[in-house]
Amino acid sequence: MLNKLKQLWHTIKSPSRYYSLGILVIAGFFAGIIFWGGFNTALEATNTEAFCISCHEMNDNLYQELKYTIHYSNRSGVRATCPDCHVPHNWTDKIARKMQASKEVWGKIFGTISTREKFLAKRRELAQHEWHRLKANDSLECRNCHDFQYMDFTRQSPRAEKAHSSGLESGEKTCIDCHKGIAHELPDMAEVQGWQ
Repeated sequence: MLNKLKQLWHTIKSPSRYYSLGILVIAGFFAGIIFWGGFNTALEATNTEAFCISCHEMNDNLYQELKYTIHYSNRSGVRATCPDCHVPHNWTDKIARKMQASKEVWGKIFGTISTREKFLAKRRELAQHEWHRLKANDSLECRNCHDFQYMDFTRQSPRAEKAHSSGLESGEKTCIDCHKGIAHELPDMAEVQGWQ
């Protein structure tokens, strides 16, 4: 085995006998483009609502809840899909989130939430992970669509106007602090201290 590794290393570091350096660089460039294109295509294919709800855990539980919210159906016809709220738009943040999602794939393989009962048992833990993620990134995914600059506070309820003009603008709070349960049912939080 060690001899094979030594031979491989020798082959890699030796100059090519048959091809010029220019040909190797050009071939490497095109191979890189093909790799990048394939990688980006796969990344975008996993960043669609159809992909998200292709497993029954998401389709049967969370997607069914989403259908009854303002983010699914509203007067303007603008609809938020799973990736809009759960996957950052910036490329580096998106890659980091996809790496986190590998744990979710692991859970799918081992049936962590494969039944409604298992899902309900883990619901609070899953929600808290997502709330923590959104709190840590200042509700970035919310702010991709909802921008303070364009909010007309005069058209909001007095309570919403007060919360938006004070808490959020001061940086003390972020969207998820007040809008938990906006797209999915809240888990049972009865035994959690400090829950409002």
